Amino acid sequence: MTRFPYDQFSKSYLEELLQPLGTVQIAREVAGEVREIDVWFSPNESVNQLEVSRLGLLGRFTATPAILEPFRNAATPTEICSCLLKLLEIRGEYERNAKRDKKKITESSLPMLWILSPTASQSILEGFAAVSNEDNWENGIYFLPRYLRTAIVAIHQLPKTKDTLWLRILGKGRVQNSAIDQLEALPEDEPLRTRALELLYSLKTTLEISQNIDQEDRELIMRLSPLYTQRLQEAEQQAEIKGEKQGQRKVVENLLKIRFGSLDEQLSAIVEPLLSLPTEEFTPLLLQLSREELIQRFSEQ
Repeated sequence: MTRFPYDQFSKSYLEELLQPLGTVQIAREVAGEVREIDVWFSPNESVNQLEVSRLGLLGRFTATPAILEPFRNAATPTEICSCLLKLLEIRGEYERNAKRDKKKITESSLPMLWILSPTASQSILEGFAAVSNEDNWENGIYFLPRYLRTAIVAIHQLPKTKDTLWLRILGKGRVQNSAIDQLEALPEDEPLRTRALELLYSLKTTLEISQNIDQEDRELIMRLSPLYTQRLQEAEQQAEIKGEKQGQRKVVENLLKIRFGSLDEQLSAIVEPLLSLPTEEFTPLLLQLSREELIQRFSEQ
């Protein structure tokens, strides 16, 4: 898969799932040479255990501040080293702040780095001295030496349970397709099901107009197409009953978020004019026009 669509999807996906549990920052800059953390998470002081349990294994990752670095293709040694550099920069921030505030910090209060890789070879794991802890964690999670506070999550090795579902959605090929099957089978009133599917629909639409997609991208598009069609049909039926187009609105808002990172006041103002167009007309415009072109074209209506 071309990296940009997947990066945008994975960041938006993790942000959407983790928001109820704490503060989430996308593309958080760290000191030193300019680097960006894909997803930075800081838990709320008062933890909502129901929300944590809904996320299963991903919820366990949020017990402490966390750096989440998702990869579409297997993380390479260089990419893992880059993630470690970000972690050490953040650790330095914590230590400087503690010294300034004359406070002590404990190892358990420092952020944990979770490298989410679709696969991880034995060579990679041995190279980073990463070992499993099957007494306390699921198969597929490999921890680096203790003071590095890092784990490599080999998504393809995770057991196919509801507990790991939200991580396997970020997998690849058969692993991801199997997770989508499991996601589809969840009760329709499951809040996380709806959120995840809406983001997957947006990813599908983005991939459809991408220039360079591989066979796995095409298979993912085919897998999501009937779900997307069904979702639009349901949205249209709801619109007829309620006199509004909430389903289409969600699609538009998600596409705007994925393309531009957030839905600010200017972008929110063009949602209604966009919804006046049929789905087949507004989708290409959302994906092809720049932010400035969209605002200029639809703020005048």
